[in-house]
Amino acid sequence: MAPTDAAAITALERVAYYLDRVLSESHRVQAYVKAADLVRSLPAGELEERHAAGTLKELAGIGPKTATIIGQALDGGPIPYLDELERTTVIDVGDDPAVTDLRAAIKGDCHSHSVWSDGGAPVETMARAAMALGHEWLVMTDHSPRLTVAHGLSPERLRAQLQEIAEINERLAPFRILTGMEVDILADGALDLPEEMLSELDVVVASVHSKLSMPAPEMTRRMVMAVSSPHVDILGHCTGRKVPGNMRQVGQSDFGGRKGSEFDADIVFAACARFGTAVEINCRPERQDPPDDLLDLALEWGCTIAIDTDAHAPGQLEWQPFGCEKAVRHGIDADSIVNTKSADDLVAWAGSHAIA
Repeated sequence: MAPTDAAAITALERVAYYLDRVLSESHRVQAYVKAADLVRSLPAGELEERHAAGTLKELAGIGPKTATIIGQALDGGPIPYLDELERTTVIDVGDDPAVTDLRAAIKGDCHSHSVWSDGGAPVETMARAAMALGHEWLVMTDHSPRLTVAHGLSPERLRAQLQEIAEINERLAPFRILTGMEVDILADGALDLPEEMLSELDVVVASVHSKLSMPAPEMTRRMVMAVSSPHVDILGHCTGRKVPGNMRQVGQSDFGGRKGSEFDADIVFAACARFGTAVEINCRPERQDPPDDLLDLALEWGCTIAIDTDAHAPGQLEWQPFGCEKAVRHGIDADSIVNTKSADDLVAWAGSHAIA
């Protein structure tokens, strides 16, 4: 591949990364991702020939904006749109040193998705983005099978993913991709994956994704059954809410909001504390889950905390400072946050639930 082609691919992928960082519409992001893949597939020399002839837009999947980025990269830059995105999409939660210190203490992210389910990037791309952020590990938690809208993994597909992760880990060592699953909590409290499969995973996040409006007593029972499982390590986005006005930096308001589920939080968090299941601070700007009052209640019960991005794309892995800011506001000590553990210690902690 010519250096100029590599520069074009890098520019397109960086645009996608920055757009993901501010939760831009997926079709916008994918336009740049697909353009990068197309450039990568072209025979040597064709890209420059088409640029010189002004025929880049004749390639299926190359539009005016992606053609402009490619052309500017081939010409050696500058690339004004890329520079603008880099400047305007920076994740900024202020200059509180406590937030900075907590983010520095974090060694990884327990909740992320890839193209194996509803994510927008391959496992290795997600892992390399985590490495670039200074992480030591990343838990890959694609969705479980019944969440068909998210292309959840059947046991067979999960085994194939585990093989892929093992191969990638050989290349990326000492960085580690830990195996996991965001398993769906079904209406009766059962988990959407056989126990023998869950027992093979390093870290399991359990979340409610359906029937959020079920009566509070039923939802309480449903959640308690899940968090009491020896295979569940983290309770993900506990209310399932979505808040309007999702990105404070750029003033987006793509989400009209969604009311979260109702449950007896005292009972659920007491169960989390009893069975050693961490409560997740979900860093997604449109989730911000749990709400402040519920987080305080979880802390009163002595729950362990996980600060996770729930990232579905590489740029979204940068959202962890949002959760760090929330943790600092609530006085959460770094030692109470599972993300500050080494990979070995995290796996050991997760394995300890079986004997709780």
